[in-house]
Amino acid sequence: MSNLKEQIGEAVKYIRKHTKMKPEIGIILGTGLGGLVKDIKQECVLEYDDIPHFPVSTVESHHGKLIFGTLSGKQVVAMQGRFHFYEGYTMQQVTFPVRAMKAGLGVKTLLISNAAGGMNPLFHRGDIMLITDHINLLGDNPLIGPNDDSLGPRFPDMSEPYTKELLAIAQQVALDAKLPVQKGVFVAVPGPNLETRAEYRFLRNLGADVVGMSTVPEVIVAVHMRMKVLGFSIITDECFPDSLKPALLDEIIEVANNAEPKLTRIMKEVVKRIK
Repeated sequence: MSNLKEQIGEAVKYIRKHTKMKPEIGIILGTGLGGLVKDIKQECVLEYDDIPHFPVSTVESHHGKLIFGTLSGKQVVAMQGRFHFYEGYTMQQVTFPVRAMKAGLGVKTLLISNAAGGMNPLFHRGDIMLITDHINLLGDNPLIGPNDDSLGPRFPDMSEPYTKELLAIAQQVALDAKLPVQKGVFVAVPGPNLETRAEYRFLRNLGADVVGMSTVPEVIVAVHMRMKVLGFSIITDECFPDSLKPALLDEIIEVANNAEPKLTRIMKEVVKRIK
């Protein structure tokens, strides 16, 4: 952990050479959801591979830029592209940007989005789901190892990983905009393969509504560092075992792109209403 703090310091030192902004809101944009950056009044854009200790995304649908600017009147830092456990990175590497956001830049609130497979039969492709809770089936945890109490407690409480106050704001925003949203539980699996029929049945029986390969590590670290968190899933494919069809990456990205304007509209208004 002491080495981690040194790495955070080195990353922030580089960032501070390019911007003095002090964003209070951090945003992680998932598959097909990078378009929100068009609405950010950009002050500074940094490439991941230029920032010390930042991993580099190897997924074709993910860019690799850290963007500083203003959105809905608030100073934000946005990750256009994220990292995944299945890329071969450690959990500590996957979550390093969140550490840098909070410990180095002072970010207090994290907004995070992903593309996910829908297992709840009431959900459909293109739906937006507010994440109310999650299940970690990644087989690892970013907090394993020595703990630095200056970053967060040894045993962080996870009774409210997704902040109720922010969920209420997002629900009201969607209601005001007449944009229907779902609510449910996200389960994270290692990937990169999609699940079998039997696995979808298993995950649904566990109580999950959607499944994906990201988000949970970042949220665990955000909670560890006492950040407020709001999570969104775009349901890009329907994972119903009895009528399962092959899922194609191009189709998944197309669905995410088509749903993106709705999520962008909600996220912009949520940012505006955060106090």
